[in-house]
Amino acid sequence: MAEQGKTFRLEVITPDAAVLQEDVEFVAVRALDGELGIMPGHAPLIASLDIWPLAYEAGGKRQRLAVSSGFLEVNNNNVTVVTPAAEKPADIDVHRAEAAKKRAEDRLKSHSEDIDVERAEVALKRALCRLDVAQD
Repeated sequence: MAEQGKTFRLEVITPDAAVLQEDVEFVAVRALDGELGIMPGHAPLIASLDIWPLAYEAGGKRQRLAVSSGFLEVNNNNVTVVTPAAEKPADIDVHRAEAAKKRAEDRLKSHSEDIDVERAEVALKRALCRLDVAQD
């Protein structure tokens, strides 16, 4: 068990699974309105998350997850992230992420009227996040 007062519980939950349940020393995320750093004893907070890597320290080691938006709640030394998708580096299929990146880039380059530009931009951002985390 982690030393009390120096850690807090981090849970990352998707519709399919609890991706992470761990005692951590620090969490860094990107909310829609900017970067957030969370340490033990943080004040209660709810924030909408951007598509961006979630970084955390556990046992003095820095780790990351690819997180596809969602929201974060901080309450009573617990941080809960609810997101449509979250992946650990080892779980990311790099070839699939590269293919998704190429498809999104091709859609955006085509300038076709039938392309949903916002959807293509989100797909590109998600693929880039996954590729970034996969390098860990």
